[in-house]
Amino acid sequence: MRKASSFLLLYALVVTVIPLAAQSPRADALAAYNTGRDLEARGRTQEAESSYRDAVRICNEEISSGIANADTYAVLTWTLQRQRKYGEVITMGERALRLGNDLRIVETMGEAHFYLGNYAASLYQMQRYVNALPQGGRASVAYFFIGEIFRLQGKNLSADIAYTTALHIEGGGVALWWYRLGQVREADKDYREAVKAYEAALRITPGYRQAREGLERSRQVAG
Repeated sequence: MRKASSFLLLYALVVTVIPLAAQSPRADALAAYNTGRDLEARGRTQEAESSYRDAVRICNEEISSGIANADTYAVLTWTLQRQRKYGEVITMGERALRLGNDLRIVETMGEAHFYLGNYAASLYQMQRYVNALPQGGRASVAYFFIGEIFRLQGKNLSADIAYTTALHIEGGGVALWWYRLGQVREADKDYREAVKAYEAALRITPGYRQAREGLERSRQVAG
């Protein structure tokens, strides 16, 4: 059985909390962003986009007025990410990081670089995040993206370690992450461990066709 590195990591938010005072423009931007996320999760994409536009507008008004701080840029980059405006995430993120080392923005920029295919830049930002905040609120996601990059580079053992770490932090409840772990183990001809990963994915999402197909392939070879 493959021995993957384990980390004593807990899912915890250790960054500055955005003020939530009723009259705060910053709170309004965060509220608009959170409303957009909720609407998006319910499939109400047009309404979600309207909320995201409100969040971006409020943040840009703060920047233009000279009252922006790290929280302004954090909400702005999160919102631009939901809008898939990855180039703008990087542009505004770089601007924000000139004001201070906000690791929330570092992780968001890592995701944006990944979606743009800038894997070296993405890996740099994700490793920067987990090295600085091993207990950070986005550590599991950062490790998943690290695993994705290593998988795409054909570095299966490194990807295995990253996915395993992501699942450990997250508590093992993400079917896609188990499926990816199965993929790299199958690619590395570790079929018995691939079977375990695919089975875990199917326990979470029984109708996961790709995981079912991977399980069948791996079982045939493993015997």
